[in-house]
Amino acid sequence: MKEEPVDRFLTADDLAKTLRSDVREGLTGTPKTLPPKWFYDERGSALFEEITRLEEYYPTRREREILVARAPDIAAATGARTLLELGAGSGEKTRLLLDALSGTLRSYVPVDVSGDFLEDAAAGIAADHPGLTVRTVVADYEQHLHLLPGGERRLVAFLGGTIGNMPPAARIGFLGGLRATLADGDFLLLGADLVKDAERLVRAYDDAAGVTAEFNRNVLRVINRELDADFDPDAFEHVAVWDDAAEWIEMRLRSVRDQNVRVGGLDLDVSFAAGEEMRTEISAKFRRERLEAELGAAGMELAEFWTDASGDFSLTLARPALG
Repeated sequence: MKEEPVDRFLTADDLAKTLRSDVREGLTGTPKTLPPKWFYDERGSALFEEITRLEEYYPTRREREILVARAPDIAAATGARTLLELGAGSGEKTRLLLDALSGTLRSYVPVDVSGDFLEDAAAGIAADHPGLTVRTVVADYEQHLHLLPGGERRLVAFLGGTIGNMPPAARIGFLGGLRATLADGDFLLLGADLVKDAERLVRAYDDAAGVTAEFNRNVLRVINRELDADFDPDAFEHVAVWDDAAEWIEMRLRSVRDQNVRVGGLDLDVSFAAGEEMRTEISAKFRRERLEAELGAAGMELAEFWTDASGDFSLTLARPALG
């Protein structure tokens, strides 16, 4: 086992500055918005783990089903010596790839914004995989793609359907930036949720137990703690709606009454009308044709496309386009 020193391209001060900027821009916009990345403090991460175990929330189970079935095919197609994972988190699903790639893999590079959490997960993987070099990188993959370490014959994994949290223009820009870092022989493994029955999609983001509602409101608690705000989370209702034209789920927080919120850390006063909705997340759903088109626009071509047995979720293996 070999654990390299942690590469830090993102500090606590960087995160604090980004939070201030995102919250000011979002709360003064029309309509109001907040980026979903601020859900994930310790409590938010625990709530999301609970969501992944809910009957209504299928994506985590379906992606794992594909990985169990296809990890040997991924290993055979890529022969990867370096696995770089964007938004690595706990690395639970990653272990399926690490085991399948054990014949060729030499290094694992987990990338995430949460340094302490990432280091703990990476240490566990290093302990379980003797001979594998684990190089932890604390970074925002939307900002720091060009700074991420290279390596021989890389497989870049971006799992969990997180690509769907980006609006289309940002998504294509991100994929283009990622393509610029790929060399011949490198691959991208992309997890993406698929378009399906709208009622089922809404249930996945509005569970009967109310766990997703608490997860959604948690962003207000993060802002209260970090920016000295006085949001009353109970004064906002969780809303999940399907936008058929955009083919994405929107999560929103709806003000239950007229109210004023003070964000002391920004010296900002914000008014909400009764019934006013603030968007906190989009989660785009895809069709194969759309994934292929967006990858093509970014200079990549589809090498393999797999789904689970129910056709709910997809894993796409892509590579730099020839020519």
